[in-house]
Amino acid sequence: MRRADMALPTGTVAEQITAEVWAWVGSASLRGLVRHFGGDWPAGDVTQVLRFLDDFSARHWDFRQGRERPEAREPTFDAPTTDLVLDAAAALGMVRSAPPARPAYAHLVVLGGLAHACVRRVAYAAHLLRAGLAVDGEVAVLGSFRPLSEWERETLADAGLPADDTEVDVLDTAVRRAFGVAAPAERDGVDAGHPHHSWSSRTYRPAGLPPVRVLAAPSSEPDRRRAHTADTQRFWAGHVRLAPGDEVLMVTAPIYVPFQHCDALRTLARPYGCGIDTVGVDPALTDPAVLPEQTLTPGRYLQEIRSAIRSMRALHDLR
Repeated sequence: MRRADMALPTGTVAEQITAEVWAWVGSASLRGLVRHFGGDWPAGDVTQVLRFLDDFSARHWDFRQGRERPEAREPTFDAPTTDLVLDAAAALGMVRSAPPARPAYAHLVVLGGLAHACVRRVAYAAHLLRAGLAVDGEVAVLGSFRPLSEWERETLADAGLPADDTEVDVLDTAVRRAFGVAAPAERDGVDAGHPHHSWSSRTYRPAGLPPVRVLAAPSSEPDRRRAHTADTQRFWAGHVRLAPGDEVLMVTAPIYVPFQHCDALRTLARPYGCGIDTVGVDPALTDPAVLPEQTLTPGRYLQEIRSAIRSMRALHDLR
């Protein structure tokens, strides 16, 4: 699943989304994983299968248990299980990068994440632009005020990069480095005394390239949690005045493409009627000397297969 060309609720687009969701969740690779972990594939339509997969993955593949990704438990698997999971992840589009489908977009959106991923995604976005990708609007680099873990800070320090305090700080540093800019041309935001209520926006204007906005949004449920990706996407869409027919390219890591693409369909394509492409960073086109590609484990892939299932279920429920 890589595209949506208009709003989703009616007609052939909703049918196309259902077909693409079914192709992913009903694939031989996912069926094989369920069987290997002791599950019996259910009878029924895509709604029933998604409900089953959500419950099944919660029992067998949820190693986070509500914690942040760096704090997830790392399971131990035997060699056949490891091979099965890695092969399934590749078949499900979570391992290899694919190039953008179009030569031009209205906007380019870089999604935040763990510190090393922030650096690599920003660098990949800069590479795409310098390689000729046309963007008429802006580059939006979306993060949060999530404090970095000690592991993330050590990873940055080992690479000779500043040990920033939050995810959005890492993104801001990465923008300055990758785009060769020293200071933002515009600043905006509100410091509400708590990161769940605060927001910030810094816009850079690199020579010969579109403007680059680094944005952190407030949480839509500030009494419960920090802002998540959907909060920041909606906040950005309001700021940029996202319009029907706008084509948006989103950059993340290959492992997150299925779930973050479906999230973007739900939070951006449906309400705004825009088109969405989602691509993963190509590690050959970033700077491995700065931050080497992280080794992804079978546990990480299973966790993000669960994330994709949940995102597809939320998207499918919008019909």
